[in-house]
Amino acid sequence: MATAYAEKLFTNGPVFTGSGTTETQVAVRGGRVVAVGPDLADLAGPATERIDLAGRLLIPGFQDAHIHAVMGGVELGQCDLTGTVDLDEYRRRIRAYADAHPDAEWITGGGWSMESFENGVPSRRILDELVPDRPAYLMNRDHHAGWANSRALELAGVTASTPDPADGRIDRDADGEPVGGLQEGAMSLVAAVIPPVTAAVRLSGLTRAQELLHSLGITAWQDAMLCATNGYADVSDAYLEMARTGALSATVVGALWWDRDRGAEQIPDLVAKRESMTIGRLRCGSVKLMLDGIAENFTAAMTAPYRDSCGHATANSGLSFIDPAKLPEYVAELDRQGFQPHFHALGDRAVRDALNAVERARRENGASDTRPHLAHLQVVHPDDVPRFAALGAAANIQALWATHEPQMDDLTLPFLDEDLGRWQYPFGDLHQAGARLAAGSDWPVSSPDPLQGIHVAVNRVLIGTGREPFLPEQRLSLAVALEAYTAGSAFVNHLDDTGRIEPGFRADLAVLDRNPFAGPPEEIGETRVAMTFVVGNAVFRRAD
Repeated sequence: MATAYAEKLFTNGPVFTGSGTTETQVAVRGGRVVAVGPDLADLAGPATERIDLAGRLLIPGFQDAHIHAVMGGVELGQCDLTGTVDLDEYRRRIRAYADAHPDAEWITGGGWSMESFENGVPSRRILDELVPDRPAYLMNRDHHAGWANSRALELAGVTASTPDPADGRIDRDADGEPVGGLQEGAMSLVAAVIPPVTAAVRLSGLTRAQELLHSLGITAWQDAMLCATNGYADVSDAYLEMARTGALSATVVGALWWDRDRGAEQIPDLVAKRESMTIGRLRCGSVKLMLDGIAENFTAAMTAPYRDSCGHATANSGLSFIDPAKLPEYVAELDRQGFQPHFHALGDRAVRDALNAVERARRENGASDTRPHLAHLQVVHPDDVPRFAALGAAANIQALWATHEPQMDDLTLPFLDEDLGRWQYPFGDLHQAGARLAAGSDWPVSSPDPLQGIHVAVNRVLIGTGREPFLPEQRLSLAVALEAYTAGSAFVNHLDDTGRIEPGFRADLAVLDRNPFAGPPEEIGETRVAMTFVVGNAVFRRAD
């Protein structure tokens, strides 16, 4: 009988199989790993592509468990303020973009940081100077606030007499006049009058995003905002188009948006969307429930009130975007319908509300394979840490945020209760308590590069900053962090034949340009991806 030769054979390097590294070889045929062993020479035929790792590390493809890929790709083509916190650089980029796009009706984009402005609030007057002839509206890097010029506020009808929406805040001066910053739900006031992004722009954004994510070793992801409402753009048409045409090379889980202005009556609609939007490499069996906001603008839901600039407790402990009394009912019904609950839970009160809802679902429905996960987890009360493992709820970490930087040191820590400040990003505690860790980037909120997130998960400091580690007792080992970004996210994404390098598993793989296990931890972030494969096909090869 003729030998069934491998199509690709990886040799001469270490392999991270999913939980640890070993010196072995890996054979791929028909889009699957067919063998893992010390000597697979007998599987190499005349047409086999031999890939010499030359000491570089072969890993399962990264998976991002919480990302906004279309949004990120679209913003790459707009006025891009990411990668800097310098206000003068913002000015230069905004003016240059406006000059380069004289026919644009609006100047849009984003990526600015709160730390760039006094008290974290941008001024419309700066934008008025840079864009005096057109409306301008720029989202901040975490997409929980917007920066509008006077023309944009005028077109939206936002004045001193405009009331704050229940789920947001208009930043105002001492006389009550809007200053240009719009927090959370207040963003929708301006967003409602911006000409919608066209389907063609969304499609090109997703195409651009997929190329970027493959270059970072990412082979699958969960988009956390499909069919969005509440002032957010719906990007689902781009996924549907690429899934139908076969242009979607990544496997994507779409998290259908929970409309927080509606209740359980929307669940039949979600069931219908799941059926109609599961096509090719796209599946839509998750539901995104955004429970709270962020700490920097005091909208993350906490168990203790925020402090003012003098260190005194205020009357504000954050917002609950979905009624905590009704949330358990909603989640139990979603679980009964086979949906995966995907929570935005940043403050410790929101985390507790999410876990309470999962507990209700478990009590009413028994064990299920819906695999609920809680994303962000900036603050977790110690009493709730062991509940993740007990309830089978995955901890979906955005590790890049667990570090000292101005947004943390200037806009968060001074305004948090002392205990809340100590309970931030407790990755080590969650791991020790048996929680399953998954990982994502929340791009374009922060970099989509998994290796940068892994660097912070291990070191609790951004590479090259020289700062002190942030709560260093919460560090993860490199193996645990790498597993979170591969097998952990694969579990959350219900991609059970990915995330590990084992016979029978899909050949979604990445080759790093070195073996980070062989170097010092403080150099992990210098690692880059050399090659990425999806079902055995190369989707990225670094030119050098």
